Amino acid sequence: MPPRAAPRGGPRGVGGPARGGRGGGATRGGAIQIGLPSTYSHITTVGVRRPNFGTGGRELPIFVNSFITTIPEGVIHHYDVISPSEKNLPARLNMDIIKQLQTVAAPEIFNPRAVYDGRKNMFAVRELPFGETGSHEASPLLSDGRAETVSSRAPKVYKVRLTKVAEINPEVLKRFIDGEQSHDNSVLTAITALNVVIRMEPTMKYPFNVRSFFTDRETKDIGGGLQLWRGYFQSVRPGIGQMLINIDISTATMYKSGPLLRVCLDFLRKDHPSQMSKQNLPERDFLRLQRFISGIRIITAQPGAGGRVTQTPRVIKKLTRVSAREEMFALREGGTISVADYFRQIQNRPLQFPDIFCAEVGSGAKIPLELCQVPPGQIMRKQIPPEKTKDVLDFATKRPRDRLESIKNGLSVLAYEQSEYVRQFGMNVATAGPLRVQARVLKPPTLRYGPGSKQPTIVPNNGSWNMVDKRFYRPTDPVRRWALVIFESQQRFPPPAINDVMKGLVDGCKEVGIQIETTSIVRYATGHTKVRDLLRAVGGECIQKFQHPPQLFVVVLPEGGNEIYTEVKFFGDVEMGIPTQCMKSIKCSRAKPQYFANVSLKVNVKMGGINTIPDPSSITVLTDPHMPTVVMGADVIHPAPGSDGRPSFTALVGNVDSDTAKYVADSRVQTSRQEMIADLYEMSKHVLTMYTRYRSNVEKKPGNMSLPKRIIFYRDGVSEGQFKQVLEQELPLLKKACQDLRMDPKITIIVVGKRHHVRFFPQSERDADKSGNCPAGTVVDREIAHPTEFDFYLQSHGGLLGTSRPAHYSVRAFENNFSADALQSLSFALCHVYARSTRSVSIPAPVYYADIVCSRAKNHFDPNEQWDLIGTDDGASVDTNRAADALDKFQRGFKPLHAAQKTLMYFSVNIALYNCIKKLINVSQFTVIGIVP
Repeated sequence: MPPRAAPRGGPRGVGGPARGGRGGGATRGGAIQIGLPSTYSHITTVGVRRPNFGTGGRELPIFVNSFITTIPEGVIHHYDVISPSEKNLPARLNMDIIKQLQTVAAPEIFNPRAVYDGRKNMFAVRELPFGETGSHEASPLLSDGRAETVSSRAPKVYKVRLTKVAEINPEVLKRFIDGEQSHDNSVLTAITALNVVIRMEPTMKYPFNVRSFFTDRETKDIGGGLQLWRGYFQSVRPGIGQMLINIDISTATMYKSGPLLRVCLDFLRKDHPSQMSKQNLPERDFLRLQRFISGIRIITAQPGAGGRVTQTPRVIKKLTRVSAREEMFALREGGTISVADYFRQIQNRPLQFPDIFCAEVGSGAKIPLELCQVPPGQIMRKQIPPEKTKDVLDFATKRPRDRLESIKNGLSVLAYEQSEYVRQFGMNVATAGPLRVQARVLKPPTLRYGPGSKQPTIVPNNGSWNMVDKRFYRPTDPVRRWALVIFESQQRFPPPAINDVMKGLVDGCKEVGIQIETTSIVRYATGHTKVRDLLRAVGGECIQKFQHPPQLFVVVLPEGGNEIYTEVKFFGDVEMGIPTQCMKSIKCSRAKPQYFANVSLKVNVKMGGINTIPDPSSITVLTDPHMPTVVMGADVIHPAPGSDGRPSFTALVGNVDSDTAKYVADSRVQTSRQEMIADLYEMSKHVLTMYTRYRSNVEKKPGNMSLPKRIIFYRDGVSEGQFKQVLEQELPLLKKACQDLRMDPKITIIVVGKRHHVRFFPQSERDADKSGNCPAGTVVDREIAHPTEFDFYLQSHGGLLGTSRPAHYSVRAFENNFSADALQSLSFALCHVYARSTRSVSIPAPVYYADIVCSRAKNHFDPNEQWDLIGTDDGASVDTNRAADALDKFQRGFKPLHAAQKTLMYFSVNIALYNCIKKLINVSQFTVIGIVP
């Protein structure tokens, strides 16, 4: 429920000062005048007030996928919607109930019709005639069947109580976008009301998921009983001097409609129903199928009198363990009968496949699969199967020009002009074209490489550069003891392939300055081998030969070697403290030099080296010797949908060197789906202690010069509604850690958001990069930014696949008083120090690292023990006591890093594509084609 607006009896007029002024209101002719930030002293903000606008970089005209809308003039009336006898009904059912109430049960009250969010909030353009109590109860009837069918059940009565709670004066929005109003509850509620208005029409017509709805105009069958549907996202967002509707395309995974039996066969990749009988279906496949179809809404049809067909919607709870021929139930008149005999003898509907199990629905009834139909437009709200990720990515990915065209075409589906709700609330949406914005392209930092490089410094071009004729800034110590282990047969990976891999790795490392020779310690293994016992034996062989353990394990993995990979990482990172580098056999055999050049990037930092640093002259904010700075990145990763019982993982990463190129990390387990980092105090102390120790022992900084004077804390994964919690819960923990370590740095906190739908599109093809995207460094901090708070959008990476997503930076704490230009340039520069790549990344490297550390948290659990890192099989909720026990078990089972790894960048992995896919379709585990981390 959104925060409440002005209480009942508040102002009803729309008076107030004219729009415009210092906040940048609309001027004559509709042009937007963007001037200085608001300076009204009475304005309060959750974060930091904007100090100034950025001016650095060259100008670049772009489109943004936002459309200007007017703000309603009249008062909006806000009502609570409560169903006393029902709890947590599905949003679609709630919408149907309110539709029945407005159109059939009480149309005289709802004239014109109100808008409803499917949960607790209703908004109306006129006060509903509820009398002095301001409350109204109704009992609309709703049939379980669809309108075009006849249900076998009598219509159900749903009690609904509406209570007026507030009146919203839209003038607060006008004042807010002009910088004359604080971002308070009245503004939040008014924005919520406008979002409900624009979403009402499509949610009544189409399948929807919070802020997106989906149509069958563009679909793709991806097998496995699934389809992809194209949809449209829309959200009302305040800009500077204007209210905007952000529109984007989206994708939903739907269950394929039609006979449930056919959907099950498709999922199991089987051709005939006989293959689903108990004797032909392995237990593992049965459980997989049960997880897949639990929660699916089905319709059962039954012939009735006069040739009419009754249809009843039901929800599948689980599958029966025995077939319809064996499943027995009691008859009302006494006795028992099998499901198959019941349909043959009593319903006169003999089953074609009586040896297949039944679906058990919520009421406990058992229904043969062949009698169930899956209705169209049913969103699958579970984790996407990993093997389907590529299909989803291919469907969802569109080049910028195509994406913008699809958004424009979507306006005809949104049809704001035809929506009775948009019209009656007085909103006029400018659908002639997307918003034109004057962006800026920032200058990239200069990067410095090591001695022996023919080109010691380089300026990236559109976020990209190469390692030709360059040496690492600081190569790792010579690698004299290492072992190569191949988890493939000699037939699949013969000795010549070993020689090629060894030569490629050695040549690739020497090319960038790492001293390494070929090794004689080579061992074949199979997937049935006890992985860690084998690695210990190989380590013992190295000790016998060199009197010292190996410095590095290089492991070649087979296709589908995820379990081997997990064991290797647990062995290296947790048990023994030895760096490990894994490669896929299919990629490293006959690989080109570029492949091994990429491997060397990872090997160097895993073993303590530094690949490159930003040149001090191009990032003075960080390299000022009088203001030593720690840059931190923090993230929390949550379990996938339906994974009750699995915890969340947290990570904190921070630099230890003066060049912000060498990072350490700490990772913890915490309560499932808790966003704030509970152990931030201990994690901060660890990172800050490592920083001062490195500065003192390695960089030889005397006394207080080893202590940081500034902390720049980038926080990932926080929604706008949780910004205040970061300041109230996490900032005090960070400050306490500093206080207990007797340091007093000034702290800046920046929340980095990636889960948004703002996209940039170059207005001219000549301004686009090869992928059609805006160039790396494109920044916007005006038209679409927050009216009063310090934020900006920065697209820091060059395009590869589809349309690039800029990151949204929102400044929450601001003790260092950076200018807009300084903070934007700093953030852009940090996107270039990700050690694993010769491309700039989409968010600053420390945040990127934190995201990776969270994703790798599963490697801290002993693979020989049983850990439910995927979630419950049946999707059932986990009660509080069980959840607490599970958390305690996970926390006890989470093994810390080996001491030798705590100072190294063990988390340097190749998951750029993985991250893209994970954010796009919420896949928690995905193996990238190419080098394995």
